[in-house]
Amino acid sequence: MGRIFGLGETVLDIIFKNNQPVASRPGGSAFNALVSLARAGEEVALISEIGLEEVGEQIVDFLQENRVGTSWLHRFTSGKTPVALAFLDEENNASYQVYKDFPEERFQISGPEFRPGDILLFGSFFAVNPVLRNQVVPLLQKARDQGAYLIYDPNFRKNHLNNIAVYRPLIEENFSFAHLVRGSDEDFENIYPGMDTNEVLQKIGGFDAIGLITANSDGVYG
Repeated sequence: MGRIFGLGETVLDIIFKNNQPVASRPGGSAFNALVSLARAGEEVALISEIGLEEVGEQIVDFLQENRVGTSWLHRFTSGKTPVALAFLDEENNASYQVYKDFPEERFQISGPEFRPGDILLFGSFFAVNPVLRNQVVPLLQKARDQGAYLIYDPNFRKNHLNNIAVYRPLIEENFSFAHLVRGSDEDFENIYPGMDTNEVLQKIGGFDAIGLITANSDGVYG
């Protein structure tokens, strides 16, 4: 297998239980996947943005300790690394409050030179954020042109539903870059309300991508 890159947001999660902070850890969709892959022995690197402050330094230390490459992190000097407060209920389900202080110019990085056999993981709100779109699209196109295999996880949550008319075309543009689209049934219910699994898979296939839908105990559809 080639190198594995992950493109996405990085946040510091502070976890509360019974109204008391019990832990803090860095995270993000691509971030978490890369840490797991690095621990399994794969060569991985994160493409993201974090602040040039103490929280950012702690995150870099964590990545390096877990053998995740940090050469493609954009470090901004004005603003702060995002912090998410995660409040756990009695069943350990989390509700979040996210605090962001980004600079006016975001994600000023061109990314690595890809090689055939490399894999690029991307997704979540980072991949459809209109503020980042002018930086994200050229990077996805570059990865595709240079022979990388692109895996897209929309990870689209209900808190963005009010603007689904804005985000759906961007999600579908991401389908067109991806070789594989993998998401949960809840993600696709948010993106395409009322569509059944087969209709969603046909929709993804219309963009020449392979679709996989996970449905918890109900299995995987593709």
